[in-house]
Amino acid sequence: MWKEFKEFALRGNVMDMAVGIIIGAAFGTIVNSIVSDVIMPPIGLLLGNVDFSNLFAVLKSGAVPGPYASLAQAKAAGAVTINYGAFLNTIISFLIVAFAVFLMIKGMNQLKRKQEAPPAAPTTKECPYCLSVVPIKATRCAHCTSELRTA
Repeated sequence: MWKEFKEFALRGNVMDMAVGIIIGAAFGTIVNSIVSDVIMPPIGLLLGNVDFSNLFAVLKSGAVPGPYASLAQAKAAGAVTINYGAFLNTIISFLIVAFAVFLMIKGMNQLKRKQEAPPAAPTTKECPYCLSVVPIKATRCAHCTSELRTA
């Protein structure tokens, strides 16, 4: 059983997948930082000094009754909240990751197309009379001696 697990775990595809997951997690933290630290502050400033991470709706007040100035205060009081600002940040993070993956796949597809060689030009053709294969430049069929049209 240990030998089978070792063969499975050390296969190339599994290792590639593990590296992809690790890099994806690191990429996710970078994107979250870009969204929360770089993109959302200017958007919040344009919309009147709104901090999206502090946008929430109180469903039920906590031990200390509201209103709460921030999400941290609401959580500290034990209030039940809907954190739609955090949800907006998550949606924007998802869109950035999806766009980055789209660009990466698009680039990979372009590289793949460049690597594929165009099909080689045909070197033979078929005689329309006896259906034998003759060279493309032939003007007469070597098998039935029919005159061939040149294209």
